[in-house]
Amino acid sequence: MAQQNSADKDSSGPDNALQAISNGLVQLMAKSYGRGPTKAKTFILGDGYVVCVMHDVFTTAELTLIEAGEKDLVRQTRVAYQTALAEEFKTVVSDALGRRVRGYQSQIVFEPAASCEFFILEEG
Repeated sequence: MAQQNSADKDSSGPDNALQAISNGLVQLMAKSYGRGPTKAKTFILGDGYVVCVMHDVFTTAELTLIEAGEKDLVRQTRVAYQTALAEEFKTVVSDALGRRVRGYQSQIVFEPAASCEFFILEEG
């Protein structure tokens, strides 16, 4: 079986969609928070779920609050931002996959500094 090089790959394939989701979510975070994560990777789970894990997500202000023991405040603020931006996050995934997103949830982790963006897709 011949190995396929990157020039032969279909530019509309699933790997491209996953990269488009990662890039789109990082850009949205950078625009909204003033800085984006340094690393992101997106996965499709089964036929109806998408997860994007982003690393090094906290702003300087958030890191200051975390060091002062205010993790709950950082979590509350992040939840408020993610709620306000939910439609934009869902649009990134929907546009990349051509499927409607039914549900979206975001969760942050303090050690390591990461966020997990979870999307539930419409059956299709």
